[in-house]
Amino acid sequence: MVSDLKQVHSYLRDADVRERARSRVLEAVDADTRVVVAHPLGSVIAHEALCARPGHGVRAFVTLGSPLGIPNLILHRLRPEPLARDGVVQGVWPGGPDLTWTNIADDGDVVALVKDLRPAFGSAVRSAKVHNGSHAHDATAYLTDVLCGNAVAVGLT
Repeated sequence: MVSDLKQVHSYLRDADVRERARSRVLEAVDADTRVVVAHPLGSVIAHEALCARPGHGVRAFVTLGSPLGIPNLILHRLRPEPLARDGVVQGVWPGGPDLTWTNIADDGDVVALVKDLRPAFGSAVRSAKVHNGSHAHDATAYLTDVLCGNAVAVGLT
């Protein structure tokens, strides 16, 4: 967990690292990309990259064990900056109205401290919980869960 959070912290504090990482994602997301699947730091980078490319054709954004909803540490440092309305911080939606965003988290995943991203990004986020057993944060456990497969399928149909 400490290693993951240090990587996220470095990304958010170092403008050069941030720009290079976002650029790499933007290079990979082209007109044919329909699904983006991202695990911890990748979810932060992918969110910012999708926000930076209005009109992208991504249909499904799938975040796995994401720290995006952690206030102050992550949410408040995103680019574009979250909007504050009536004292509530609301992250920017990473696509158009046709984008389906599914966030999948394990209750034992300590990197995904905020399991439900709806309060931070709106009620359109599909929030799902899985049980990865003793491998709560493991990407393979997330990727092989039927909920992840179903979320990917949404973007391919």
